[in-house]
Amino acid sequence: MRVGIGYDLHPLADGRPLILGGVRIDHPKGLDGHSDADVLTHAVIDALLGAAGLGDIGRMFPATDNRYKDASSLELLSSAVDALRNVGFRVVNVDCTVIAEEPRLLPHIAAMQAALAERIGVDTVNVKGKSPEHLGALGRGEGIAAQAIALIEAPQP
Repeated sequence: MRVGIGYDLHPLADGRPLILGGVRIDHPKGLDGHSDADVLTHAVIDALLGAAGLGDIGRMFPATDNRYKDASSLELLSSAVDALRNVGFRVVNVDCTVIAEEPRLLPHIAAMQAALAERIGVDTVNVKGKSPEHLGALGRGEGIAAQAIALIEAPQP
C-alpha cells in the first residue's frame, strides 16, 4: 500500500464558473487558473500521482501547455488514473477536505463524491467542507483550497 497527499489553492475571480469536484456551483465568482481551476480535483490528482511516485499535476499537465487551457479537471483526473493503472496501481480510498468561507458546500457534497468516485473507479470518495472561520485570505473569501489523501495498492511483484 502507498499513500499520497495533495493540496491546491486558487484565487476567486469574476467571470469564471465555480467548479469543485467536477460540479458546477452557482456562485458569483469562480476559481482562477489555467484549466477550470477545480482545486478539489487538482488535490485528488496530486494525491494519486504522489502515492504512485508519478510526480504532480504541474508536471503531467503543465500550465505552459495550451492543451490544458480551460480543460476539465475531471478529464485530467481520468488521465492521471489511467497513468496509475498503466503501471499497475489500484486506487483503494480517497479522502478530501475543501476549505472555503463560501459557498456552503453541504448541498453539493454528494454530487462531488459521485463525480470523483466515477472518474477514479472506486465505490466512494469522501469529501468534507470546512470553513476557515473568517481567518486569513480564505476566510476573507479571496480563494478556495483543498486537501486530499489517497491510498493506493502497488503492483504485486
